[in-house]
Amino acid sequence: MTTLVIETATAACSVALLRGSEVLASAHEVVGRGHAERLVPMIGALPGQGRAARILVDVGPGSFTGVRVGLAAALGLAIGWKAEVFGYSSLALLAAAGFEAHPECTALAVILEGGHGEVFMQSFTASPLSSEGPLQSLIPSAALAALGDRRAIGSGVRRLAALDAGLDRVEALPCAGDARLLPPQFTALPARPIYGRAPDARTLAERGLA
Repeated sequence: MTTLVIETATAACSVALLRGSEVLASAHEVVGRGHAERLVPMIGALPGQGRAARILVDVGPGSFTGVRVGLAAALGLAIGWKAEVFGYSSLALLAAAGFEAHPECTALAVILEGGHGEVFMQSFTASPLSSEGPLQSLIPSAALAALGDRRAIGSGVRRLAALDAGLDRVEALPCAGDARLLPPQFTALPARPIYGRAPDARTLAERGLA
């Protein structure tokens, strides 16, 4: 079975076509806020225009707009292709990639840019990939205190490095092709957003008015 992976939760926009753990094709760009303009052309440039029996999409946390762009595309394509669609977490994806890139590391914390001066943080252990606790949205000083001796990886590590220049850190953005590293339990989330904190803007349905 082929899987189309969609990644739009951060400043990166990437897509990948997988068959099992094999990456058949992929594309990755740092676009800032241009996900809506780039995503569909990137999918269309994949073999077979990206058509797959299964779609896997990043459901967050991350940019509210980016997460919604990815979900809208995934759900729309799933209807047209009669494909199944599932979600995965941006934090778990970065953790899996971090452990592969640094096999000597047995525990790390993923730190992503959040909103209102906060960062999203979740800790993981390797072999097998497991979360050590729930996702949190924290001010950088609180995240630094909670980090302990773990390596920090992600787009938000610079916020912590501003408080501790000697921090063990790796700046990174999620990449769709790394979804091949996720164990099955991390690729079966519902296709709905994980915000990490209350969104600044909500749809009528999200406010219970529809």
